[in-house]
Amino acid sequence: MNDLLIPETPAPSPTPVAHKEHHRESVKEWKAIVAEFEKPDAKRAIWQLTNSVGLYVALWIVMYFTKPISWGITIPIALLAGLVLVRIFIISHDCGHGSFLKSKRANNFWGFVSGLLVFTPYFHWRWEHAVHHATSGHLDRRGMGDVWTMTVKEYKESTRGQKSAYAFVRHPIVLLLIAPTWLFLLRERFSTKGAKSRERNSVWFMNLAIVSLGAALIAIFGLKPYLIIQLTTIVIAATCGVWMFYVQHQYEDTYWAEGDDWDYTAAAIEGSSFYKLPKVLQWFTGNIGFHHIHHLSSRIPNYNLERCHNSHPMFRDVKPLTPLASLKCIHYRLWDQDNKRLITFRTYKEDLKKIAA
Repeated sequence: MNDLLIPETPAPSPTPVAHKEHHRESVKEWKAIVAEFEKPDAKRAIWQLTNSVGLYVALWIVMYFTKPISWGITIPIALLAGLVLVRIFIISHDCGHGSFLKSKRANNFWGFVSGLLVFTPYFHWRWEHAVHHATSGHLDRRGMGDVWTMTVKEYKESTRGQKSAYAFVRHPIVLLLIAPTWLFLLRERFSTKGAKSRERNSVWFMNLAIVSLGAALIAIFGLKPYLIIQLTTIVIAATCGVWMFYVQHQYEDTYWAEGDDWDYTAAAIEGSSFYKLPKVLQWFTGNIGFHHIHHLSSRIPNYNLERCHNSHPMFRDVKPLTPLASLKCIHYRLWDQDNKRLITFRTYKEDLKKIAA
């Protein structure tokens, strides 16, 4: 996902990767390991397009025939289509990294098509997401492609209004219900400050494509049925997608650093979760739960992530985040720089009392 209710700030210039001496050997090690998994596989990609985009189209056809019979049948199918849409977003995501297919032209074509289905301008999102990968876990470079996160010190020094705004944005209802819908239906209709002409134009081309596709589907389904089905699929996909993005970086012992202390490898392994999902949910989410692997090398297509994870102990030894344990993540609000962990507002208040005592 891209920026989620965060103040727009220009992205600072990139800093050197793996600058610490003790990380140089590990960088050489993981680069050699992941190299074989960075090769796109046309057969796997075509099969994934078939069982994702093809399945999504098939579900819309089924909904066309079921809506005159009963919405009790159509709505559950729309919910299923919303889950499939999460998988389609991962295809667009991989195309943006140039990893899904070998051909750049094919990646851009399918990235646009899958981006259209998830209401996301392909080139604009690709640019924002590249910034996310270059800055993930860097305290000095927050502001694009991440969830608004304050440090304890920043929160303590904020005004009452700023604290209220931050608490509002980080509230679960806003973060997981309101923000996702706002993000995909409204925020993606406009370009971000600092975007170049290609990225800005991609927003308007995508808006035109969305209107054209919507008009065609309205002519087939009717206005009301189309809106019910489309909103159901988008809201489900957006909510699931934002939740996945959230737990991939917002867990208690995640990684944040500043200045020269920031390290690319550490940010990937320590600051990107291994979200161990049941196989069925792993399928719907396009294996993106292996996020520590993805942040090590965005050139690995999603259909190779699990195999790469299983290929070496340095990956397998990463502590998994389970669905049950991930529910606690929603309560974490502030980065405690002293203890290197995310904490809740409750912990923050308790710490203040201890200091005052």
